Amino acid sequence: MAALPLPALHASHGGCWLRETDLTGTATRPVSKGEAVMAAADTPLLILNAPLLATRLGYPDLSGLDLLELYAFVHPARFVVPTPKGLAHALGLAEPATDADVPNLLQAAAGVLLTTCESTEWAEREGAWTSLQSLVRMRWPWATLLTARISRPSESERWLFSRLPEWEESPEPAQPRQIALNEAEVLDRLAKLTGSAAEQRPSQRAYAAEAGNAFLPRERTGRPHVLLAQAGTGIGKTLGYLAPTSLWTEQSGGTVWVSTYTKALQRQLRHESRRAWPERRTDGSRPVVVRKGRENYLCLLNLEDALQGGFSGRAAILAQLVARWAAYTRDGDMIGGDLPGWLGTLFRQRGIAALTDRRGECVYAGCPHYRKCFIERATRASVGADLVIGNHALVMVNAARGRDPASRPTRIVFDEGHHVFDAADSTFAAALTGAEAIELRRWVIGPEKSSKGRRRGLAARLADIASYDEAGGKAITAARAAAEALPGDGWLQRIAENAASGPLEELLAAVRATVYARDESGGQDAGYALETEAAGLEGAFVEIAQAARMALADLRQPLIRLGMRLEALLEEPPDWLDSAGRARLEGARHSLSWRVETLSAWESLLDRLGGAADPEYVDWLAVDRSESREFDIGIHRRWLDPMKPFAQVVLEPAHGVILTSATLRDGDDWTKAVARSGAAQIDVVPRLSTHLSPFDYAAQAEVLIVTDVPKGDIPALAAAFGRLIEASQGGALGLFTAIRRLRAVHGRIADRLARGGLPLYAQHVDPIDTGTLVDIFRDDPAASLLGTDALRDGVDVPGHSLRLVVMEQVPWPRPSILHRARRLANGGSAYDDTLIRAKLAQAFGRLIRSRDDRGHFVVLSPAFPSRLLSAFPPGTPIRRITLEEALQRVAGHASATAAEPARPSRAPS
Repeated sequence: MAALPLPALHASHGGCWLRETDLTGTATRPVSKGEAVMAAADTPLLILNAPLLATRLGYPDLSGLDLLELYAFVHPARFVVPTPKGLAHALGLAEPATDADVPNLLQAAAGVLLTTCESTEWAEREGAWTSLQSLVRMRWPWATLLTARISRPSESERWLFSRLPEWEESPEPAQPRQIALNEAEVLDRLAKLTGSAAEQRPSQRAYAAEAGNAFLPRERTGRPHVLLAQAGTGIGKTLGYLAPTSLWTEQSGGTVWVSTYTKALQRQLRHESRRAWPERRTDGSRPVVVRKGRENYLCLLNLEDALQGGFSGRAAILAQLVARWAAYTRDGDMIGGDLPGWLGTLFRQRGIAALTDRRGECVYAGCPHYRKCFIERATRASVGADLVIGNHALVMVNAARGRDPASRPTRIVFDEGHHVFDAADSTFAAALTGAEAIELRRWVIGPEKSSKGRRRGLAARLADIASYDEAGGKAITAARAAAEALPGDGWLQRIAENAASGPLEELLAAVRATVYARDESGGQDAGYALETEAAGLEGAFVEIAQAARMALADLRQPLIRLGMRLEALLEEPPDWLDSAGRARLEGARHSLSWRVETLSAWESLLDRLGGAADPEYVDWLAVDRSESREFDIGIHRRWLDPMKPFAQVVLEPAHGVILTSATLRDGDDWTKAVARSGAAQIDVVPRLSTHLSPFDYAAQAEVLIVTDVPKGDIPALAAAFGRLIEASQGGALGLFTAIRRLRAVHGRIADRLARGGLPLYAQHVDPIDTGTLVDIFRDDPAASLLGTDALRDGVDVPGHSLRLVVMEQVPWPRPSILHRARRLANGGSAYDDTLIRAKLAQAFGRLIRSRDDRGHFVVLSPAFPSRLLSAFPPGTPIRRITLEEALQRVAGHASATAAEPARPSRAPS
């Protein structure tokens, strides 16, 4: 496995290194950024993660022989952390000791990957030669090197779409048997899941026994068993609820849904479930299925379009690499599944979204790949599954309008239950915006530019119905004509130029004018939306809104008529309608129903403008912006209490529901947690259960409130972050409430830290997806990571890699119109305090994930209110000190840790 003798380049915040061959032999030398850019422009270099390298060099057009692209071709669907260290571990190479050793590693890694392609043991050989022929035509940089190493197979390789397995229909599941779980059996199952060698955890056993009560037979219609279970970090709640779940599914024959808020927990659940269920049953079916929204999965029709000329340039190369992955993926999940999260960023995200399924476009049985569809396979697999791992939004949407029995769960565990309120808030919202309206127009009419595949408009998708059924054909024609009133391509520019076209664009123009007229921010903080209440609107605005409402009604009516015609055809099918056609009509009817519901919500929203406010809702006008650039305009509606529709749609039909989290309640008070569960909306008194963390927070953690970093002083804030990370020798998670401040701090300290061997990564700065950033952070104890809310909840990094959490300030709620309304309805400042304590508790929960963890939680706040201190676990030392004192304590812990023998980290079961 000889190293590939091509020049290699590596750059970090600490500098640049180039390895090349000259008259004196091969050597690695430090170079300036300018020299590195010139070298990259002159000849293809071996590099790792081109977008990140381009950011480091300030050279956006950087290209070369990217080892990650080669890895994605050679080992599709295999995990690798996209760093030099991660690549070395994945390929069995020595980890580079310094940045200067990385170019040598790149040469060695290229040699290993290319040699793999020559091996008869290469597991992912099938399809490689065929894919390579296309990549040669596209002039992929690696194609020439691979051509000499991948021999033409003796028999023609099968087309990708013929190699994918087909799903099979399964019978409707029988109703589960009504059983009551025996507590002794639950605890015995828990012992089997944790293993005989595991330590006894009384709190975990008590938790599992409580969870078993949620599976009792329901006594009254609309009155499920509801359990609110607060389980501190380290309880082992995952196995705690999987024990009664697995026992109930075994004895009843039913299905349980476990719902999460983050993809990280979904991955963890899939792993933990293997203790209770085999990978496959004896009949080949999967007892555990992961379900996500359609937009997460690869659409095979879109992929076929891309492979046959729909994509060009770099996006076409991406399509070939995704096709390689599609042949080896477990389930076709492109977002958080086994498609590397970094693959899309290598191509600046060109094409990833276009390859997933998009709202309302699926033609179901009309698709030539319907029987191989990843989405349909997951849907059918969940019908007979014991455990379905979903997410909060999917559970709520499917409960509201699921098409199949498995989409209407009756036993649900909401893990990360503190996020159920937020998920319901988004799920049951209404937003009449330009982006939503143009999406509807394209669904009805089709794209304004020619398009292949399924993006053809309603008339093309239902052409056979139009020709067979006169009434259906007229409804399609009327809908198409009415959809012309919706915004078309270029709507944002026309509005900016005062040239709105049609009633909906005129409405959006009026929204924009009203928002700017009422704006009192002076243009500050362009990263946020501008918004104003949908109240006190002028008569002219109301007239424009009513004209838009009538245009929406003109579209809704023919869609309703079309839905009725489809229903009639399904009840009395014509002779030519086979089973595939029937399935296609079912899908079209489902999609029509969704669009009609959306139009009804929009009409209701517009109908109330100018009238009395509805106390159940909060309405406002907004102009959404990013980096001072407008990207959407619209009218928004949210429930004042989104748990009302949640209770009606999700809780009332269910038989048993568990909401569990480490941060359900506020201190010792269950009042707000009960209110935010929705149980009271259906007159159910939930069962309450509290299980304290087994961790010794007094010995393992310390909260440091730094009192001398002035608020709003960016240089001082950056200096504090830099010095704290240096004191801790990395392993820091920095949490920010504003992207602007995050970027400012990163820009001031990243280079200095890197020169000291402490790499710093950041959301909204590095061109890397959040999941991959966390993988990188977890893999390198010297690395630190800066981020925003997504990292406050979605990071599980036990062990030495995370030993310091720094919050830039108290996470005060943003004073939006929606927040102001809820604050007024829920106790004013006390409502704010509840939200802040929850955020602090969630952030603190990132620090201590196992019994061996130690660390500091630092808040840079000159005036941290004492009433918020109850957010931290009882017994945790809390000190108000200066930055210098904090540095001494953090550095002292780092020194003590360095002197200890290495201990393997382990996550709680």
